[in-house]
Amino acid sequence: MIVSTSHCARVGQTIALLYAFSAIFYTTHHLLVSPLRACFSIMLNLSSTALPNPSVSTILNAIKRPNYLNTQTPASFWNSDMALLHQSSWFADIDTDLILSKAFSNSMHPSKIVPFFYRASGELDAEDITITTLITSNRFPVFARLVERYQGPISVAIHVNNNSSDYHALLDSIHALYTSTPNMARFVDVHLVMDSFDRQFNTWRNIARLFARTDFVMMLDIDFAICTDFRSAIRANNAIMDKLREGTSAFVIPAFEYVKPEGGSNQLDQLVFPTDKTSLLSAIKARKLDMFHASWEVGHNSTDYPRYYAAPPGEVYKVTRYQAAYEPYIVFKKEGPPWCDERFVGYGGNKAACLFEMYLSGISYYVLSDHFILHQNHLYEEKIRKDERKFNKKIYSDFKYETCLRYFKNYHDLGILNSTRGYNVQEECTKLKGFPQIAQQVFTFCLNGSISD
Repeated sequence: MIVSTSHCARVGQTIALLYAFSAIFYTTHHLLVSPLRACFSIMLNLSSTALPNPSVSTILNAIKRPNYLNTQTPASFWNSDMALLHQSSWFADIDTDLILSKAFSNSMHPSKIVPFFYRASGELDAEDITITTLITSNRFPVFARLVERYQGPISVAIHVNNNSSDYHALLDSIHALYTSTPNMARFVDVHLVMDSFDRQFNTWRNIARLFARTDFVMMLDIDFAICTDFRSAIRANNAIMDKLREGTSAFVIPAFEYVKPEGGSNQLDQLVFPTDKTSLLSAIKARKLDMFHASWEVGHNSTDYPRYYAAPPGEVYKVTRYQAAYEPYIVFKKEGPPWCDERFVGYGGNKAACLFEMYLSGISYYVLSDHFILHQNHLYEEKIRKDERKFNKKIYSDFKYETCLRYFKNYHDLGILNSTRGYNVQEECTKLKGFPQIAQQVFTFCLNGSISD
């Protein structure tokens, strides 16, 4: 059979066109369509897993629906980095409630934790200082004043007693608080703790710290007013920032209170609170102010108030006379230092336990001599405080021995017990009655002991 040249040419052209079309289709699909499909898939998945700041209508609907906070929460993440992990990580299959129950396993349960019930809209600098605090409904006005005064990031845990008859009214109050000023929405992340257990202070502190979105935090009780701009001073001081980044230093903001209980008890008093050290010293000289809890000196006297009064401007000095009841208000690195022991419920020993374990971990405390905070007096439930302090006194005694043994053994095994990091353990734990003998018995058992059936 004779095939004409023109026919062969047409067949060749057809094959060439088919090849060109195939090449274009392949290139378009792999270089454009597939990436776009993957991109849209990631965007859709992120929108379903991320936790945006809820709209007003969402919150109002949540308040109206009693089952909102009792339903099973899907797996979710609290920042964009974690959200990306769900594409290929086992995190995608783990429920948020399960993760949080493990994170706070030493707390009382059942408890429902709702991170970022409201999420601040303002831009964050990673090296900023977030105030971490906890509030109940009776302290909302004080919290509002803190927000306006600080003008910086705040992470707050709010307890909601879900067995209370005014459960929904409290959610309404939280919504009203959050929408009360632009600064509230700009600076404040709100995390709800839903359960029937009042005064789990250390659990609430840990929640506020865990969900803080900056590298550094200040652990603050809500009843204190910010009097000086320690935040700007710290961030402008390279030496302090370097110590914070290392994670082995915490900076004390000394605390004061009015000598007469009626002082500093309302909003008007804050207008005349001292805002610099000169004014503070004048008020102290006039016996209007004194160190916080002067009647319980061991709580704060390690700050060395006489040295603070005499310190020249800009001085930062190290705490050299630490004792186990010391519970100052500190700025420290969020990641690294130990967390507060959650066995402490109610008044007494809870914050001191946080600071004690931090000290054993090797953290040194430094005092900022230009700065201070001032307690806003209010009434306490004295009967409850007395009973809970008695209970927590026993827990704190056991806690000190347990924690000392844990760090002593750990540092011994790591070979750093006699290093700078191990100094605090040796200094403080050997003060405990009988501790050297107990430690020796533990080490002897670990070296030579055995467990028989």
